[in-house]
Amino acid sequence: MRTRSTAAAAVLTCLLTGSVLSGCAEGGDPRKELSAQELLDDANKSMGKLKSVTIEANTTKVGSSSGFSSRLTTDLDSTCTSKVTWDATGAVLEQIRIAETDYVRPNRAYIENWSGKPMAGAQNIWIKTPASRAQPGDGLSACPRDFSSFGTAKKGDAAEVGGTPAIALRVTDKSVKEGAYTFYVATEGEPYILKVVYKGTDYRTTTTYSGFDKPLDVKAPTKALDASKLGN
Repeated sequence: MRTRSTAAAAVLTCLLTGSVLSGCAEGGDPRKELSAQELLDDANKSMGKLKSVTIEANTTKVGSSSGFSSRLTTDLDSTCTSKVTWDATGAVLEQIRIAETDYVRPNRAYIENWSGKPMAGAQNIWIKTPASRAQPGDGLSACPRDFSSFGTAKKGDAAEVGGTPAIALRVTDKSVKEGAYTFYVATEGEPYILKVVYKGTDYRTTTTYSGFDKPLDVKAPTKALDASKLGN
């Protein structure tokens, strides 16, 4: 990743030169002088400094209505809440992670799909289990998120995401031969990533980011079954 130029450095240059350089005049935007890669690097650095963020994603298979959606609110460290919904089955998996403990609540459709057996009655029970038991593919989320640049970025058109002015950055990578990403980075205020759209031949995903640095109110459920006492 490039580190030689940042939006902050551009602003400092404007101040030191008496605001006479191109783009430094009143009303100018020093970020316009940055390359697409530098804009993306600055955005990733800003995202990495957050104390909390909400991430919502929707993934669909191309040519099908099948897919899943998720919502994660996290402090990017050890506390987060997550909800994943699978469109085809109506299965829902809710999760609260506090430090080393997960509180998990699958709905009836999730349990039936996982076990292959019908279930009588509603399912509203939270299950307490060590976070260390979480495995890739089980639908549970980790609280940290990696914000780092990859591939080759190119500037796109000006855009607006949720009322916030942004610039589209198209990113391609050799490891993703049949798809491309578009990052929408805020051009006012902090250069946060507001949205990422992935379009590939097999599936498409739209991810939005909001709730930047909003206080988290994450509490353990008042009642939860201890998985270790159930022999699980």
